Amino acid sequence: MLRLKNEKQINGIRESCKALSAMLREIIPLVKSGVETIELDRWAQNWIKKAGGKPAFLGYGPKNNPFPGALCISINNEVIHGIPSRRKIAEGDLVSVDSGIDLGGFISDQAVTVEIGKTGEAAHRLNQVTRECLYKGIAAARAGDRLLQIARAVESHAKSFGYGVVHQFCGHGVGFSIHEDPAVPNTPHGPNPRMTGGLVIAIEPMITMGDGDVEVLEDDWTVVTADGRLSAHWEHTVAIFQDHTEILTDRLD
Repeated sequence: MLRLKNEKQINGIRESCKALSAMLREIIPLVKSGVETIELDRWAQNWIKKAGGKPAFLGYGPKNNPFPGALCISINNEVIHGIPSRRKIAEGDLVSVDSGIDLGGFISDQAVTVEIGKTGEAAHRLNQVTRECLYKGIAAARAGDRLLQIARAVESHAKSFGYGVVHQFCGHGVGFSIHEDPAVPNTPHGPNPRMTGGLVIAIEPMITMGDGDVEVLEDDWTVVTADGRLSAHWEHTVAIFQDHTEILTDRLD
């Protein structure tokens, strides 16, 4: 069931999104070689608490295996849901930082992929194209049109560069909870509802050097490319109105 939002509710989600973008803007310079990912997570939890919010990801999931951080930090062949740990970021890494904030009951979601030092031309190009896929998808999100045109826009752009598109995981509705209907895939499959005013969604291309197939590690969270090749991940929270579409999170590229 699609949970459409009214103007007041979208304003609440917008405030949450602005806080999330402000936090990510400050943390990006801290994502650098030699830093343990758990240090970044502690920093983020403290920032969110001071801002009057709660980390939307912390404790999310099944009771016997809730997600243990405020950030998903996924490095190189890790696509999404990387768990913060004592692992140190290294020169040349591609690091996806994904987070959400619950601010007064309104949920935001955003991800960026940070290049650590000199990543090489191939990794830089993958990251750049993944970011372009995000904006191609957003441009296709319009009231009155069908949802899967977002996927067609993302997939077409990624495949024109020979990249794979992750199809087992996707974007989603957001705002009242972390994951809501509809699923927002990056390859055209599944339900194809018509988009309408009041729909708030997280669009998040996950693009890989390989074929796009992924596996989940034994921690039941970390998603990695099946072939071990690099991936990148970008995400915005987007509100669809009858006459326009608004990116609620800020551009950080």
